[in-house]
Amino acid sequence: MVRSEANDVAGYLAEVSEERRDALARVRRLCREELKGFDEVMAYGMPAYERDGAAEIAFAGQKRYISFYVMRSDVREAFGERLAGQDMGKGCLRFRRPENIDFDLLRDLLRATAARPGKIC
Repeated sequence: MVRSEANDVAGYLAEVSEERRDALARVRRLCREELKGFDEVMAYGMPAYERDGAAEIAFAGQKRYISFYVMRSDVREAFGERLAGQDMGKGCLRFRRPENIDFDLLRDLLRATAARPGKIC
């Protein structure tokens, strides 16, 4: 998927491929459950979750994978062992197949992010 021009997350989800829509909708539900007090916005063409105007979490359906962005280096460092075997970029987890998404890991990352503010990398 190229950068979305959707105005909101519902519009974004309507644009993604059908094979990834359910998984991305589940990621969204998880974010909304765990990130109380965060604002759900569209940023850089993808759904993002902001606290005090700064995005700390985002996700996207890319051409070859689903991305889950953790913008807090302190959270990524705290989960170093659990993230060690994952396909990762600098700040994003990549899941090539929707059925391979580790929703328990995502929930734990979201809870750690929500627990307290931190520096965005």
